[in-house]
Amino acid sequence: MSEILPFNGPSETASDPLWRQVLGELLRRLRHERGWTLGGLAARSGISPQYLSEIERGLKEPSSEMVAAVAGALGLTLLDLTLGVAESLITAGDAAPVTAPQNAFRLAA
Repeated sequence: MSEILPFNGPSETASDPLWRQVLGELLRRLRHERGWTLGGLAARSGISPQYLSEIERGLKEPSSEMVAAVAGALGLTLLDLTLGVAESLITAGDAAPVTAPQNAFRLAA
């Protein structure tokens, strides 16, 4: 069985958070702000409390459908959550603009 290695691009460090970790932290914070239990949000979202717990702890990479279900239960949209994650990532790092290296997206001929 092969080992999965973390991607460390030119501007990334081992301390960079993963999107799923930041999303999980955001979801947990929003749930706590509303005074909801894990089970309550899970029931509103239509997913199991165990799965929601794994999402909040950054252990699962949820599908967009799952994220949309949780967002809807919180009264938010996918865009709201995506912007919240992006803002967290920007404030966690050097807020330097993100640019792709030249020819990064060139299609093979």
